Amino acid sequence: MSAAAGARTVRTGDKRDRILRAAVKVFARKGFYASRVNEIASAAGVADGTIYLYFKSKDEILTSLFEDRITRLLGLLREECARGEGAPDRVRRLVEFQLGLLEGERDLAEVITVNLRQSSRLLKQYANRRFTEYLDLMASVIAEGQRTGELRDDVSPRIVARALFGGLDGIAMTWALGNGESGGLRRAASQFADVLLDGLRVPVKTG
Repeated sequence: MSAAAGARTVRTGDKRDRILRAAVKVFARKGFYASRVNEIASAAGVADGTIYLYFKSKDEILTSLFEDRITRLLGLLREECARGEGAPDRVRRLVEFQLGLLEGERDLAEVITVNLRQSSRLLKQYANRRFTEYLDLMASVIAEGQRTGELRDDVSPRIVARALFGGLDGIAMTWALGNGESGGLRRAASQFADVLLDGLRVPVKTG
């Protein structure tokens, strides 16, 4: 690839990312249905027509936003899991790291937890490859803990993964729609991890 072609690719990526970041602000402020493409363009500092060079519709902007953010999240979560020592520590890291990332991103938290539900197209795509990868990562941590005897083995790793996602999603949504108090997500993450792990730990036999 020539230097000129490489520069064009970087500029294209920058503009696409700018549109997505602008969409987060507009969707959070007005809601998905009430938001207009021209408002996103204005917030991104681009012409209305430029939006359609990257996205076919407002739905596709939201879909792309989800896929882009979850792809980045997956990479970070894999790195965080690799630092963990044992399944319980990895589960706690998954919970606390994910909610910790949203602590300073209230608009993004609201868009991901509230606005996504307003797009029937995205909801139908919830079983897409990226979301499946996300559940697979969580389930693999649970399954490994079951193999090592650290976590109880009478529950389905996949069910736990979905419950884990649902809990994180609900906590983030409540926080985003509330006052978004500083430190609120981190405290909630620690408590949620405690409750989850207490239910997954192998019971101690007495007598």
